Amino acid sequence: MKTEDIALFHRIVETGSLVEAADILNLPKSTLSRRLQALENELNVKLFHRQSRAMTLTASGSHFYDKTTSMLASLEQTMSELTGKESEVSGHLRIMIYPIPELIRITHIIFDFMDQHPDLTVEVIVSSEPQDMIRNNIDLAFMLEDAFNESEMVARHIFSEKIHFFASPEYIKNSVIPLTPEEIPNHNSILFRYPNGRIFNEVPFGQNRFLSVNGNLCANNLVTCLEATLMGRGISLMPLPFAQEHVESGALEILFKEMEPYEGKCFLVYPSRRFISLASQRFIDFMMNAIDDRVANGDSGPSASIRGSIKAMI
Repeated sequence: MKTEDIALFHRIVETGSLVEAADILNLPKSTLSRRLQALENELNVKLFHRQSRAMTLTASGSHFYDKTTSMLASLEQTMSELTGKESEVSGHLRIMIYPIPELIRITHIIFDFMDQHPDLTVEVIVSSEPQDMIRNNIDLAFMLEDAFNESEMVARHIFSEKIHFFASPEYIKNSVIPLTPEEIPNHNSILFRYPNGRIFNEVPFGQNRFLSVNGNLCANNLVTCLEATLMGRGISLMPLPFAQEHVESGALEILFKEMEPYEGKCFLVYPSRRFISLASQRFIDFMMNAIDDRVANGDSGPSASIRGSIKAMI
């Protein structure tokens, strides 16, 4: 029995469809169907109830899935222990990155990791839309805090960003600039929607306070928020690196400079209900070491911000 076929069986379970699993894995549907049939023949059990478009587990299939999940995780861990940290990594990684200021820096670290492991293939998915990591076979994701379900994920804190209120000179010229936090709700704010669907309308002010804001525009990506702010359509709350060049050029102004800014956090996230591949384990270690190296070399940028330990573990 091939462990690769068991892993393919897991992908079919998690997508709920042979067609979707084939698309995600970039395999012909006929190949996936043939390998699934061979696995069923070897086990001498029926793993799925096959319908026109969907596939549901049989009782035997559900039992096999539950038992082999821990088995695959244990196998990956054993391989990692036996082969050593410097051994070659192969396979395929699907990495999702929320469009954050550190996107390019993260991408460069991914490239460095690929250079060390030329047999590895990587797919980078940049998205601000909510994604079911298990269903979409996403191994790892870089996500903002409050953008994922902590009960279903393991999360490593990697970056912290200073978050400020911004407004354009045009907006300030046509409005009475807010001097106190109590005045913020009277202004038009550019609202932000997290990937999990929650609207960011209870915003942090400093380190220990939250304000209710409202506005006539809501977006789910920072590029749109930034453009709306530059065009004088309202006040926004964004990471400083995302707006830094516009502050320096005079196109934006930071409000409430005397206040200690709130620090937003970015996490490296992976599903807790799924075994972690050897490639994923190595990449997590590589990412954390890359950040430590930057700190050791005196990098005072975002990645040098202190990192927490695991945020959630189920």
